[in-house]
Amino acid sequence: MEVCYQLPVLPLDRPVPKHVLSRRGAISFSSSSSLFGAPDPRKLSQRRGAISYDSSDQTALYIRMLGDVRVRSQVGFEPERRSSHPYLCIDFRTLHTRLGSGSTSASSAPERRVHRLLSFQRYLHSSRLLRGSPQQIPLHILDEDYTGQARCMLEKVGSWNFDIFLFDRLTNGNSLITLTFHLLNQYGLVELFQLDMVKLWRFLVMVQEDYHSNNPYHNAVHAADVTQAMYCYLREPMLSKSLTSCDILLGLLAAATHDLDHPGVNQPFLIKTDHYLATLYRNTSVLENHHWKSAVGLLRETGLFSHLPAEDSLNMERQLGSLILATDISRQNEYLSKFRTHLDHEDLCLSSGNHRHFILQMALKCADICNPCRPWELSKLWSEKVTEEFFQQGDIEKKHKLEVSPLCDRAINTVGNIQIGFMTYVVEPLFAEWARFSDTRLSQTMLGHLGLNKASWSGLQQEQTSVSEEAEPSTAGAAAEAAAASTEPDGATATATRGTSSKEIPQGSRES
Repeated sequence: MEVCYQLPVLPLDRPVPKHVLSRRGAISFSSSSSLFGAPDPRKLSQRRGAISYDSSDQTALYIRMLGDVRVRSQVGFEPERRSSHPYLCIDFRTLHTRLGSGSTSASSAPERRVHRLLSFQRYLHSSRLLRGSPQQIPLHILDEDYTGQARCMLEKVGSWNFDIFLFDRLTNGNSLITLTFHLLNQYGLVELFQLDMVKLWRFLVMVQEDYHSNNPYHNAVHAADVTQAMYCYLREPMLSKSLTSCDILLGLLAAATHDLDHPGVNQPFLIKTDHYLATLYRNTSVLENHHWKSAVGLLRETGLFSHLPAEDSLNMERQLGSLILATDISRQNEYLSKFRTHLDHEDLCLSSGNHRHFILQMALKCADICNPCRPWELSKLWSEKVTEEFFQQGDIEKKHKLEVSPLCDRAINTVGNIQIGFMTYVVEPLFAEWARFSDTRLSQTMLGHLGLNKASWSGLQQEQTSVSEEAEPSTAGAAAEAAAASTEPDGATATATRGTSSKEIPQGSRES
Protein backbone atom coordinates (compact mmCIF):
# COMPACT_ATOMS: atom_id res chain seq x y z
CA MET A 1 0.00 0.00 0.00
CA GLU A 2 1.37 3.37 -0.96
CA VAL A 3 0.94 6.15 1.56
CA CYS A 4 1.30 9.74 0.38
CA TYR A 5 1.30 12.91 2.41
CA GLN A 6 0.55 16.25 0.81
CA LEU A 7 2.82 18.90 2.29
CA PRO A 8 1.19 22.33 2.69
CA VAL A 9 3.01 25.42 1.48
CA LEU A 10 3.49 27.90 4.30
CA PRO A 11 2.50 31.51 3.46
CA LEU A 12 5.51 33.76 3.06
CA ASP A 13 3.88 36.65 4.90
CA ARG A 14 3.19 34.67 8.07
CA PRO A 15 5.80 33.63 10.62
CA VAL A 16 6.73 29.98 10.63
CA PRO A 17 6.01 28.30 13.97
CA LYS A 18 9.12 27.30 15.85
CA HIS A 19 7.83 23.75 16.29
CA VAL A 20 7.65 23.32 12.52
CA LEU A 21 10.97 24.65 11.30
CA SER A 22 13.74 27.05 12.09
CA ARG A 23 13.92 27.90 8.39
CA ARG A 24 11.43 28.08 5.55
CA GLY A 25 11.66 25.56 2.74
CA ALA A 26 12.69 22.34 4.49
CA ILE A 27 10.89 19.52 6.23
CA SER A 28 12.28 16.86 8.51
CA PHE A 29 11.15 13.28 8.89
CA SER A 30 12.74 11.73 11.92
CA SER A 31 12.34 8.31 13.45
CA SER A 32 12.60 9.94 16.86
CA SER A 33 9.30 11.83 16.47
CA SER A 34 5.95 11.28 14.85
CA LEU A 35 5.11 12.81 11.51
CA PHE A 36 2.96 15.52 13.08
CA GLY A 37 4.89 15.79 16.34
CA ALA A 38 7.24 18.61 17.27
CA PRO A 39 10.87 17.73 16.44
CA ASP A 40 13.77 18.88 18.52
CA PRO A 41 14.66 22.36 17.15
CA ARG A 42 18.32 21.63 17.78
CA LYS A 43 18.16 18.98 15.08
CA LEU A 44 16.94 21.32 12.38
CA SER A 45 19.19 22.97 9.85
CA GLN A 46 18.84 26.75 9.75
CA ARG A 47 19.87 27.32 6.15
CA ARG A 48 17.01 27.96 3.77
CA GLY A 49 16.74 25.63 0.84
CA ALA A 50 19.57 23.28 1.71
CA ILE A 51 19.40 19.54 1.81
CA SER A 52 21.24 18.46 4.92
CA TYR A 53 21.68 15.39 7.07
CA ASP A 54 21.52 15.17 10.85
CA SER A 55 23.51 12.29 12.30
CA SER A 56 21.32 12.08 15.41
CA ASP A 57 18.31 10.90 13.37
CA GLN A 58 18.20 7.37 12.05
CA THR A 59 16.24 8.19 8.89
CA ALA A 60 16.45 11.97 8.73
CA LEU A 61 15.69 13.40 5.32
CA TYR A 62 15.39 17.11 4.69
CA ILE A 63 14.00 18.00 1.31
CA ARG A 64 13.04 21.33 -0.14
CA MET A 65 9.31 21.88 -0.32
CA LEU A 66 8.28 22.20 -3.93
CA GLY A 67 4.67 22.98 -3.22
CA ASP A 68 3.39 19.62 -4.43
CA VAL A 69 6.09 17.33 -3.08
CA ARG A 70 4.81 13.94 -1.99
CA VAL A 71 6.91 11.95 0.44
CA ARG A 72 6.39 8.26 -0.05
CA SER A 73 6.79 5.68 2.66
CA GLN A 74 7.53 2.05 1.82
CA VAL A 75 7.24 2.71 -1.90
CA GLY A 76 9.53 4.84 -4.07
CA PHE A 77 12.82 4.39 -2.32
CA GLU A 78 13.94 2.79 0.89
CA PRO A 79 14.75 5.00 3.88
CA GLU A 80 18.30 6.22 4.39
CA ARG A 81 20.72 3.79 5.95
CA ARG A 82 23.02 5.00 8.67
CA SER A 83 26.58 4.69 7.52
CA SER A 84 29.72 4.19 9.52
CA HIS A 85 31.35 7.15 7.81
CA PRO A 86 31.56 10.11 10.21
CA TYR A 87 31.54 12.46 7.22
CA LEU A 88 27.76 12.25 7.08
CA CYS A 89 27.42 14.52 10.13
CA ILE A 90 29.29 17.36 8.46
CA ASP A 91 27.28 20.26 7.08
CA PHE A 92 28.31 21.07 3.51
CA ARG A 93 28.14 24.83 4.04
CA THR A 94 30.77 24.73 6.82
CA LEU A 95 32.68 21.70 5.57
CA HIS A 96 35.89 23.38 4.44
CA THR A 97 35.93 25.84 7.33
CA ARG A 98 35.60 23.06 9.85
CA LEU A 99 38.34 21.06 8.16
CA GLY A 100 40.78 23.90 8.67
CA SER A 101 39.84 24.56 12.28
CA GLY A 102 40.17 21.00 13.49
CA SER A 103 38.06 17.85 13.40
CA THR A 104 35.35 16.72 15.74
CA SER A 105 33.80 13.30 16.03
CA ALA A 106 30.32 12.48 14.88
CA SER A 107 29.25 11.45 18.37
CA SER A 108 29.97 14.90 19.74
CA ALA A 109 27.34 16.42 17.40
CA PRO A 110 29.33 19.60 16.70
CA GLU A 111 27.39 22.82 16.57
CA ARG A 112 26.79 24.02 13.02
CA ARG A 113 28.23 27.44 12.47
CA VAL A 114 25.43 28.67 10.24
CA HIS A 115 23.35 31.79 10.45
CA ARG A 116 19.73 32.44 9.62
CA LEU A 117 19.28 34.12 6.28
CA LEU A 118 17.23 37.29 6.13
CA SER A 119 13.68 37.17 4.90
CA PHE A 120 12.85 38.99 1.72
CA GLN A 121 11.04 41.68 3.67
CA ARG A 122 14.26 42.39 5.54
CA TYR A 123 16.16 42.37 2.27
CA LEU A 124 13.96 45.22 1.11
CA HIS A 125 15.13 47.26 4.07
CA SER A 126 18.74 46.16 4.40
CA SER A 127 19.96 45.28 0.90
CA ARG A 128 22.43 47.74 -0.53
CA LEU A 129 21.03 47.30 -4.02
CA LEU A 130 17.37 47.70 -3.08
CA ARG A 131 17.74 50.46 -0.49
CA GLY A 132 15.44 53.39 -1.21
CA SER A 133 13.69 51.73 -4.15
CA PRO A 134 9.93 52.19 -4.56
CA GLN A 135 7.52 49.33 -4.08
CA GLN A 136 7.05 48.94 -7.83
CA ILE A 137 10.62 48.50 -8.97
CA PRO A 138 11.33 49.96 -12.43
CA LEU A 139 13.61 48.36 -14.98
CA HIS A 140 16.37 50.86 -14.23
CA ILE A 141 16.54 49.77 -10.58
CA LEU A 142 20.24 48.93 -10.80
CA ASP A 143 21.39 52.00 -12.70
CA GLU A 144 22.86 53.61 -9.60
CA ASP A 145 24.94 50.50 -9.01
CA TYR A 146 26.11 50.30 -12.60
CA THR A 147 28.42 53.25 -12.16
CA GLY A 148 32.10 53.47 -12.94
CA GLN A 149 33.97 50.41 -14.08
CA ALA A 150 31.16 47.95 -13.37
CA ARG A 151 28.87 49.69 -15.85
CA CYS A 152 31.66 49.90 -18.41
CA MET A 153 32.25 46.16 -18.04
CA LEU A 154 28.58 45.39 -18.63
CA GLU A 155 28.75 47.29 -21.89
CA LYS A 156 31.33 44.69 -23.00
CA VAL A 157 29.67 41.68 -21.39
CA GLY A 158 29.81 39.84 -24.71
CA SER A 159 33.62 39.92 -24.81
CA TRP A 160 35.38 36.58 -24.37
CA ASN A 161 38.05 38.38 -22.31
CA PHE A 162 35.44 39.42 -19.72
CA ASP A 163 37.09 39.29 -16.27
CA ILE A 164 34.43 37.88 -13.96
CA PHE A 165 36.71 38.15 -10.92
CA LEU A 166 37.11 41.90 -11.41
CA PHE A 167 33.39 42.25 -12.05
CA ASP A 168 32.61 40.37 -8.84
CA ARG A 169 34.78 42.78 -6.87
CA LEU A 170 33.22 45.81 -8.51
CA THR A 171 29.73 44.57 -7.65
CA ASN A 172 30.67 43.82 -4.06
CA GLY A 173 30.31 40.06 -4.51
CA ASN A 174 26.99 40.27 -6.37
CA SER A 175 28.25 39.31 -9.83
CA LEU A 176 25.67 36.56 -10.40
CA ILE A 177 22.69 38.72 -9.43
CA THR A 178 23.89 41.76 -11.36
CA LEU A 179 24.95 39.93 -14.50
CA THR A 180 21.87 37.71 -14.79
CA PHE A 181 19.49 40.60 -14.17
CA HIS A 182 21.29 42.71 -16.77
CA LEU A 183 21.16 39.99 -19.43
CA LEU A 184 17.48 39.20 -18.83
CA ASN A 185 16.68 42.90 -19.10
CA GLN A 186 18.90 43.39 -22.15
CA TYR A 187 17.03 40.66 -24.04
CA GLY A 188 13.72 42.23 -23.02
CA LEU A 189 12.68 39.00 -21.30
CA VAL A 190 11.40 40.76 -18.18
CA GLU A 191 8.76 42.64 -20.14
CA LEU A 192 8.11 39.89 -22.67
CA PHE A 193 7.29 37.26 -20.02
CA GLN A 194 5.79 39.87 -17.68
CA LEU A 195 8.09 38.83 -14.86
CA ASP A 196 7.38 40.50 -11.55
CA MET A 197 10.44 42.59 -10.67
CA VAL A 198 10.29 41.87 -6.95
CA LYS A 199 9.91 38.12 -7.53
CA LEU A 200 12.73 38.12 -10.08
CA TRP A 201 15.08 40.00 -7.79
CA ARG A 202 14.18 37.78 -4.88
CA PHE A 203 14.81 34.68 -6.99
CA LEU A 204 18.25 35.90 -8.06
CA VAL A 205 19.20 36.81 -4.49
CA MET A 206 18.20 33.34 -3.31
CA VAL A 207 20.11 31.68 -6.15
CA GLN A 208 23.30 33.54 -5.32
CA GLU A 209 22.95 32.77 -1.62
CA ASP A 210 22.44 29.05 -2.22
CA TYR A 211 25.87 28.80 -3.81
CA HIS A 212 28.48 27.95 -1.18
CA SER A 213 31.03 30.73 -0.91
CA ASN A 214 33.40 28.36 0.92
CA ASN A 215 33.81 26.28 -2.23
CA PRO A 216 37.01 27.32 -4.02
CA TYR A 217 35.45 26.63 -7.44
CA HIS A 218 31.75 25.70 -7.40
CA ASN A 219 30.48 29.02 -6.10
CA ALA A 220 28.43 31.97 -7.35
CA VAL A 221 31.36 33.44 -9.27
CA HIS A 222 31.65 30.24 -11.31
CA ALA A 223 27.90 30.42 -12.01
CA ALA A 224 28.29 34.02 -13.16
CA ASP A 225 31.20 33.04 -15.39
CA VAL A 226 29.16 30.24 -16.99
CA THR A 227 26.24 32.63 -17.49
CA GLN A 228 28.53 35.13 -19.25
CA ALA A 229 29.95 32.38 -21.47
CA MET A 230 26.43 31.19 -22.26
CA TYR A 231 25.55 34.71 -23.34
CA CYS A 232 28.54 34.70 -25.71
CA TYR A 233 27.30 31.47 -27.29
CA LEU A 234 23.72 32.72 -27.56
CA ARG A 235 25.04 35.61 -29.67
CA GLU A 236 26.67 33.29 -32.20
CA PRO A 237 24.97 33.54 -35.63
CA MET A 238 23.83 29.90 -35.67
CA LEU A 239 21.94 30.42 -32.42
CA SER A 240 20.91 34.06 -32.45
CA LYS A 241 18.91 33.70 -35.65
CA SER A 242 17.19 30.48 -34.53
CA LEU A 243 16.53 30.56 -30.79
CA THR A 244 13.21 31.75 -29.42
CA SER A 245 12.81 34.05 -26.43
CA CYS A 246 11.83 31.04 -24.33
CA ASP A 247 15.03 29.26 -25.37
CA ILE A 248 17.11 32.26 -24.33
CA LEU A 249 15.33 32.58 -20.98
CA LEU A 250 15.87 28.90 -20.21
CA GLY A 251 19.50 29.05 -21.33
CA LEU A 252 20.34 31.95 -19.04
CA LEU A 253 18.45 30.53 -16.05
CA ALA A 254 20.05 27.12 -16.52
CA ALA A 255 23.51 28.68 -16.63
CA ALA A 256 22.84 30.67 -13.46
CA THR A 257 21.50 27.67 -11.51
CA HIS A 258 23.43 24.76 -13.02
CA ASP A 259 25.53 24.15 -9.86
CA LEU A 260 23.07 25.44 -7.27
CA ASP A 261 23.84 24.29 -3.70
CA HIS A 262 26.94 22.36 -4.85
CA PRO A 263 28.52 20.72 -1.78
CA GLY A 264 32.12 20.97 -3.00
CA VAL A 265 32.57 17.20 -3.41
CA ASN A 266 31.85 15.01 -6.43
CA GLN A 267 29.30 12.29 -7.08
CA PRO A 268 31.61 9.30 -6.42
CA PHE A 269 32.31 10.74 -2.98
CA LEU A 270 28.59 10.93 -2.18
CA ILE A 271 28.03 7.40 -3.43
CA LYS A 272 30.89 5.75 -1.56
CA THR A 273 29.89 7.45 1.70
CA ASP A 274 26.26 6.33 1.27
CA HIS A 275 25.17 9.93 1.41
CA TYR A 276 21.42 10.43 1.42
CA LEU A 277 21.54 12.48 -1.81
CA ALA A 278 22.95 9.44 -3.60
CA THR A 279 20.10 7.34 -2.16
CA LEU A 280 17.52 9.96 -3.06
CA TYR A 281 18.59 10.05 -6.73
CA ARG A 282 19.60 6.39 -7.00
CA ASN A 283 23.28 7.13 -7.72
CA THR A 284 22.36 8.70 -11.06
CA SER A 285 23.36 12.31 -11.85
CA VAL A 286 23.14 12.94 -8.12
CA LEU A 287 24.49 16.48 -8.05
CA GLU A 288 22.80 17.58 -11.26
CA ASN A 289 19.41 16.33 -10.02
CA HIS A 290 19.96 18.22 -6.79
CA HIS A 291 20.88 21.42 -8.66
CA TRP A 292 17.76 21.12 -10.78
CA LYS A 293 15.38 20.39 -7.89
CA SER A 294 16.93 23.23 -5.88
CA ALA A 295 16.34 25.62 -8.79
CA VAL A 296 12.73 24.45 -9.16
CA GLY A 297 12.26 24.91 -5.45
CA LEU A 298 13.33 28.55 -5.69
CA LEU A 299 11.14 29.15 -8.75
CA ARG A 300 8.11 27.88 -6.86
CA GLU A 301 9.03 29.53 -3.60
CA THR A 302 9.31 32.92 -5.25
CA GLY A 303 6.43 32.31 -7.65
CA LEU A 304 8.46 33.68 -10.56
CA PHE A 305 6.38 31.75 -13.11
CA SER A 306 3.17 31.61 -11.08
CA HIS A 307 1.40 33.94 -13.50
CA LEU A 308 1.97 31.56 -16.41
CA PRO A 309 -0.42 28.71 -17.23
CA ALA A 310 0.36 25.68 -15.08
CA GLU A 311 1.23 23.55 -18.10
CA ASP A 312 3.69 26.14 -19.43
CA SER A 313 5.32 26.54 -16.02
CA LEU A 314 5.80 22.79 -15.60
CA ASN A 315 7.16 22.50 -19.12
CA MET A 316 9.75 25.20 -18.41
CA GLU A 317 10.77 23.41 -15.23
CA ARG A 318 11.25 20.16 -17.15
CA GLN A 319 13.29 21.84 -19.87
CA LEU A 320 15.38 23.58 -17.22
CA GLY A 321 16.09 20.19 -15.68
CA SER A 322 17.03 18.71 -19.05
CA LEU A 323 19.60 21.47 -19.56
CA ILE A 324 21.11 21.13 -16.08
CA LEU A 325 21.25 17.33 -16.27
CA ALA A 326 23.27 17.65 -19.49
CA THR A 327 26.17 19.10 -17.48
CA ASP A 328 26.82 15.69 -15.88
CA ILE A 329 30.44 15.08 -16.89
CA SER A 330 29.95 11.30 -16.61
CA ARG A 331 27.63 11.53 -19.64
CA GLN A 332 30.11 13.54 -21.69
CA ASN A 333 30.72 10.83 -24.31
CA GLU A 334 26.99 10.23 -24.72
CA TYR A 335 26.27 13.85 -25.63
CA LEU A 336 29.46 14.24 -27.66
CA SER A 337 28.72 11.16 -29.76
CA LYS A 338 25.20 12.38 -30.47
CA PHE A 339 26.53 15.83 -31.40
CA ARG A 340 29.18 14.35 -33.69
CA THR A 341 26.61 12.11 -35.39
CA HIS A 342 24.35 15.09 -36.11
CA LEU A 343 27.26 17.03 -37.58
CA ASP A 344 28.42 14.09 -39.69
CA HIS A 345 24.94 13.64 -41.15
CA GLU A 346 24.30 17.38 -41.38
CA ASP A 347 20.79 16.83 -40.10
CA LEU A 348 20.57 19.51 -37.41
CA CYS A 349 17.47 21.58 -38.07
CA LEU A 350 17.21 24.50 -35.68
CA SER A 351 13.63 25.14 -36.69
CA SER A 352 12.88 22.02 -34.66
CA GLY A 353 12.32 22.61 -30.95
CA ASN A 354 14.06 19.36 -30.02
CA HIS A 355 17.16 20.24 -32.02
CA ARG A 356 17.29 23.75 -30.58
CA HIS A 357 17.06 22.30 -27.10
CA PHE A 358 19.89 19.88 -27.85
CA ILE A 359 22.09 22.75 -29.05
CA LEU A 360 21.29 24.62 -25.84
CA GLN A 361 22.44 21.55 -23.92
CA MET A 362 25.73 21.51 -25.84
CA ALA A 363 26.17 25.25 -25.37
CA LEU A 364 25.71 24.88 -21.61
CA LYS A 365 28.16 22.00 -21.53
CA CYS A 366 30.72 24.16 -23.32
CA ALA A 367 30.08 27.10 -21.01
CA ASP A 368 30.47 24.88 -17.94
CA ILE A 369 33.99 23.72 -18.86
CA CYS A 370 35.19 26.68 -20.93
CA ASN A 371 37.83 27.84 -18.42
CA PRO A 372 40.74 26.25 -20.35
CA CYS A 373 39.59 28.28 -23.38
CA ARG A 374 39.85 31.62 -21.60
CA PRO A 375 42.92 33.89 -21.72
CA TRP A 376 45.83 32.50 -19.69
CA GLU A 377 45.47 34.82 -16.69
CA LEU A 378 41.83 33.84 -16.16
CA SER A 379 42.29 30.21 -17.14
CA LYS A 380 45.19 29.69 -14.73
CA LEU A 381 43.23 31.14 -11.82
CA TRP A 382 40.24 28.91 -12.51
CA SER A 383 42.54 25.88 -12.84
CA GLU A 384 44.08 26.56 -9.45
CA LYS A 385 40.65 26.96 -7.87
CA VAL A 386 39.16 23.74 -9.21
CA THR A 387 42.30 21.79 -8.31
CA GLU A 388 42.21 23.16 -4.77
CA GLU A 389 38.62 21.94 -4.46
CA PHE A 390 39.76 18.49 -5.61
CA PHE A 391 42.55 18.51 -3.07
CA GLN A 392 40.23 19.59 -0.26
CA GLN A 393 38.03 16.61 -1.03
CA GLY A 394 41.12 14.40 -0.90
CA ASP A 395 42.06 15.87 2.49
CA ILE A 396 38.57 15.03 3.79
CA GLU A 397 38.86 11.48 2.48
CA LYS A 398 42.22 11.03 4.18
CA LYS A 399 40.87 12.51 7.39
CA HIS A 400 37.99 10.03 7.46
CA LYS A 401 40.08 7.03 6.35
CA LEU A 402 38.41 6.80 2.93
CA GLU A 403 40.05 5.84 -0.33
CA VAL A 404 41.28 9.05 -1.96
CA SER A 405 39.49 9.77 -5.23
CA PRO A 406 41.47 10.13 -8.46
CA LEU A 407 43.03 13.58 -8.95
CA CYS A 408 42.24 14.50 -5.33
CA ASP A 409 45.55 13.60 -3.67
CA ARG A 410 47.70 16.73 -3.42
CA ALA A 411 50.74 14.56 -2.63
CA ILE A 412 50.88 12.93 -6.06
CA ASN A 413 49.00 15.36 -8.34
CA THR A 414 49.76 18.86 -9.57
CA VAL A 415 47.63 21.54 -11.14
CA GLY A 416 49.53 21.13 -14.40
CA ASN A 417 49.12 17.39 -14.92
CA ILE A 418 45.44 17.52 -13.95
CA GLN A 419 44.75 20.35 -16.40
CA ILE A 420 46.70 18.82 -19.27
CA GLY A 421 44.71 15.60 -18.95
CA PHE A 422 41.42 17.48 -18.66
CA MET A 423 42.17 19.56 -21.74
CA THR A 424 43.29 16.57 -23.79
CA TYR A 425 40.49 14.13 -23.05
CA VAL A 426 37.50 16.34 -22.20
CA VAL A 427 37.81 19.92 -23.43
CA GLU A 428 39.51 19.52 -26.83
CA PRO A 429 37.06 16.91 -28.24
CA LEU A 430 34.03 18.97 -27.17
CA PHE A 431 35.21 22.32 -28.49
CA ALA A 432 36.50 20.79 -31.73
CA GLU A 433 32.95 19.61 -32.47
CA TRP A 434 31.50 22.95 -31.37
CA ALA A 435 33.81 24.67 -33.87
CA ARG A 436 32.45 22.37 -36.57
CA PHE A 437 28.94 23.44 -35.67
CA SER A 438 29.71 27.15 -35.26
CA ASP A 439 32.86 28.00 -37.20
CA THR A 440 33.18 31.60 -36.07
CA ARG A 441 35.85 33.93 -34.76
CA LEU A 442 34.85 33.08 -31.20
CA SER A 443 35.29 29.35 -31.79
CA GLN A 444 38.75 29.88 -33.28
CA THR A 445 39.66 32.20 -30.40
CA MET A 446 38.66 29.55 -27.87
CA LEU A 447 40.66 26.84 -29.63
CA GLY A 448 43.63 29.19 -29.84
CA HIS A 449 43.56 29.93 -26.11
CA LEU A 450 43.12 26.22 -25.42
CA GLY A 451 46.27 25.34 -27.34
CA LEU A 452 48.31 28.12 -25.75
CA ASN A 453 47.13 27.27 -22.24
CA LYS A 454 47.94 23.60 -22.70
CA ALA A 455 51.42 24.53 -23.90
CA SER A 456 51.86 26.85 -20.93
CA TRP A 457 50.96 24.10 -18.47
CA SER A 458 53.33 21.71 -20.25
CA GLY A 459 56.11 24.29 -19.97
CA LEU A 460 55.46 24.78 -16.27
CA GLN A 461 55.47 21.03 -15.77
CA GLN A 462 58.87 20.72 -17.47
CA GLU A 463 60.29 23.56 -15.38
CA GLN A 464 59.09 21.94 -12.18
CA THR A 465 60.53 18.60 -13.26
CA SER A 466 63.90 20.18 -14.06
CA VAL A 467 64.03 22.02 -10.75
CA SER A 468 63.20 18.86 -8.81
CA GLU A 469 65.81 16.85 -10.71
CA GLU A 470 68.47 19.48 -10.01
CA ALA A 471 67.52 19.64 -6.36
CA GLU A 472 67.78 15.88 -5.84
CA PRO A 473 71.47 15.47 -6.92
CA SER A 474 72.59 18.49 -4.90
CA THR A 475 70.80 17.19 -1.84
CA ALA A 476 72.27 13.74 -2.30
CA GLY A 477 75.80 15.18 -2.78
CA ALA A 478 75.60 17.27 0.36
CA ALA A 479 74.44 14.26 2.36
CA ALA A 480 77.33 12.14 1.02
CA GLU A 481 79.92 14.78 1.90
CA ALA A 482 78.56 15.07 5.42
CA ALA A 483 78.65 11.31 5.87
CA ALA A 484 82.23 11.06 4.57
CA ALA A 485 83.42 13.79 6.89
CA SER A 486 81.87 12.14 9.92
CA THR A 487 83.64 8.81 9.17
CA GLU A 488 87.16 10.31 8.73
CA PRO A 489 88.64 11.19 12.15
CA ASP A 490 91.90 12.39 10.62
CA GLY A 491 90.11 14.75 8.25
CA ALA A 492 89.75 18.47 8.44
CA THR A 493 86.42 18.23 10.18
CA ALA A 494 87.88 16.15 12.98
CA THR A 495 90.84 18.52 13.29
CA ALA A 496 88.57 21.52 13.43
CA THR A 497 86.52 19.80 16.05
CA ARG A 498 89.57 19.05 18.17
CA GLY A 499 90.76 22.61 17.74
CA THR A 500 87.44 23.99 18.81
CA SER A 501 87.38 21.70 21.78
CA SER A 502 90.90 22.79 22.76
CA LYS A 503 89.89 26.43 22.69
CA GLU A 504 86.90 25.71 24.86
CA ILE A 505 88.93 24.02 27.61
CA PRO A 506 89.79 26.41 30.46
CA GLN A 507 93.48 27.31 30.97
CA GLY A 508 93.71 25.58 34.34
CA SER A 509 92.27 22.34 32.98
CA ARG A 510 94.75 22.28 30.12
CA GLU A 511 97.72 22.66 32.45
CA SER A 512 96.58 19.91 34.72
